[in-house]
Amino acid sequence: MPATIRDIAKATNYSIGTVSRALKNQDGLTEKTRARIRAVARELGYDFGKLRQGELRRVAFLLHRQHDTQSSSPFYLPVLQGAEEACRRRGIALSFVVVGPAEPVLELVRVHQPDALLCAGFFEAELLDALRETGKPLVLLDMRLPGYRSVNPDHQLGGYLATRHLLSLGRRRIAMLCGSLAHHSIHERSRGFRKALFEARMLADPELEVQLPRVGDPSDNVRRAMDALLALPKRPDALFCYNDSTALAAMQHCLERGLKIPHDLAIVGFDDIQAAASAIPPLSSIAIDKEALGALGVELLLEKHPAPDADRTLPVQLVVRESSDDN
Repeated sequence: MPATIRDIAKATNYSIGTVSRALKNQDGLTEKTRARIRAVARELGYDFGKLRQGELRRVAFLLHRQHDTQSSSPFYLPVLQGAEEACRRRGIALSFVVVGPAEPVLELVRVHQPDALLCAGFFEAELLDALRETGKPLVLLDMRLPGYRSVNPDHQLGGYLATRHLLSLGRRRIAMLCGSLAHHSIHERSRGFRKALFEARMLADPELEVQLPRVGDPSDNVRRAMDALLALPKRPDALFCYNDSTALAAMQHCLERGLKIPHDLAIVGFDDIQAAASAIPPLSSIAIDKEALGALGVELLLEKHPAPDADRTLPVQLVVRESSDDN
């Protein structure tokens, strides 16, 4: 028979009210008391799912501090807006919290007293485990991990469509700039890139695949990467970038070096941020409905009996502009 709050109170010598506040991660307790009660609850086999039966009134939208940057904001801000609009329609209050692994994450979240959590972008597994220990419903946006509910664009299809488009233009030396493959989205975009090359019976050339460093100025990193690619004996005739910010920086650097876009180098980005269409030349990109991504995360939180690892996939679309095809 599953343990009850009364059983936990008896085992810890705390009142039922104190146990209830600890299990719901509410204010008014020390971290030592909270941790002790939750540890005993796990030992006794308490069903934390019982905490999820109430109506959602407050949701916290968590963004990892590494995404709280000028280059990431054009993607995650619309995702936040989509989640906020979905919450507003249902009378749910949404709060925005930027967190990092070196910060007191649970304290930062507890201030907002959320009933559920939306975690956008990359999060360390240890950080997510700590958040899940709160017993609150949790959905990942733009990330996938076993045992977690998530909503993701079809990243692999996007990488495939971008690369297949470049191949269809007759380009054969296709380079790729990407970030850390520890990120689910980047890893999947890279897989799509390789899948398109494989179907075209082409081997991926390691010289043409550049993983940008995580440290240093992003624009400087892109410039150095492009200089290295353009210095190759057989330089690339096309470039697929894992996001638009990288593609725009690469395109600007190539133009400054006197290259003609797309004649010398056809370029495709990913995410279709607002700056892509207004660039000169306009940037081809893989479009994601970012507002829908946030809204679908809220919908998944509201599902009554979701599978522990329920996953929703959003379609993506290739938007062709002059950076890859000016015909």
